[in-house]
Amino acid sequence: MDLSLSPHHQAFREQVRAFLAERGHRAPKGENRDMLAWQRLLIEHGYAARTIPRDYGGFGAAPDILESRIIAEEFGRAQVSTGLSGQGISMLVPTLLEVGSEEQKRRFIPPTLRGELLWCQGYSEPQAGSDLAALRTSAVLDGDHWVVNGQKIWTSSAHFADWIFCLVRTEPDAPKHEGISFLLFDMKTPGIEVRPLVDMTGEANFNEVFFTDVRVPADQIVGKRGEGWKIANTILKHERGSLADPNAMQARLLALFELMKTERVDGRRAIDDPAMLDRLMRIEGRVAAMRANDLRLLSARVNRSGNDPTLALAGMIVKLETTELRHELEGLAVDAMGEFGLLYNGSPEIRAHGSWARTWMYYLGLIIGGGTSQIQKNIIAERALGLPREPKPARG
Repeated sequence: MDLSLSPHHQAFREQVRAFLAERGHRAPKGENRDMLAWQRLLIEHGYAARTIPRDYGGFGAAPDILESRIIAEEFGRAQVSTGLSGQGISMLVPTLLEVGSEEQKRRFIPPTLRGELLWCQGYSEPQAGSDLAALRTSAVLDGDHWVVNGQKIWTSSAHFADWIFCLVRTEPDAPKHEGISFLLFDMKTPGIEVRPLVDMTGEANFNEVFFTDVRVPADQIVGKRGEGWKIANTILKHERGSLADPNAMQARLLALFELMKTERVDGRRAIDDPAMLDRLMRIEGRVAAMRANDLRLLSARVNRSGNDPTLALAGMIVKLETTELRHELEGLAVDAMGEFGLLYNGSPEIRAHGSWARTWMYYLGLIIGGGTSQIQKNIIAERALGLPREPKPARG
């Protein structure tokens, strides 16, 4: 396999490295006003929103898979932020580019890319988690508005989001997968109540959201009425991809190496402890394997060899493996710091602002979010390996 780059792509890599050498030290470390300025700078230079058309607020470059990969690799190697992410940029924007109307693209994509419009995702309900198609939140057309009633749960970012993209049932008599529509609406619309849910991090990362006679303009439906399930699966495809960036994991692995060179266990560096080193080597090997798997998928896209049946399996394992692996990686850092690894949220002895402990807990949630590991294993077994389908309980 020839993994060498063309002269064009070699020159592009040098261009990215020059940008990082000149500007990388200015990159902010958190989601704040400085991040908005950094996002604008990245878009201006084509390192964020690279292939999104200029008409929709992007850089407007022609799609080039290798250029995108080079950007991700170099930013990961330099441990520099690649800009804003979140549900709007990572999930809704690519979905609107696929299925949104021209008016929706022009209205919603530019402010979302700039970080001026924050989104949350209204999917799960108390009786519709893994079986999402069982959702009950209803939307009834009343003149030129949808009237929405119901409840969502585990809604990330709802307590500060500006807008929500939401699955609702518009055809109550249709089969459950065919009666769903996909709406966009303002979180300040009358009739919306948000109740934060505090998780193990001590923060309200999730919320319950209640809708009572919420009136949504009829033209804020994405796609056709009753086609929301198809759009929901488009979103989930982008969500699972956003949870599994191998370059972000590589950057975190490099940070773990540095941490273990400085933290001490029983009087010696953590990296010199045989048990710790064994765990580190196992994690490093799995990270390398996932990067190789990612290159396999990249090669298939470059060479348009998508008919290879083994590629389905290569793609399906990404979310399952990377979320579990990232949780183990963060956990090793917590263990390497001993009792200090458990501190976060303002403790005077805190290390790295508590990011290792917080991210370790956060990724436990991501193992569940976007389809639990158990659901992912069923999908892999049934759709990629052709094993018998899981038996369904008889309905009484």
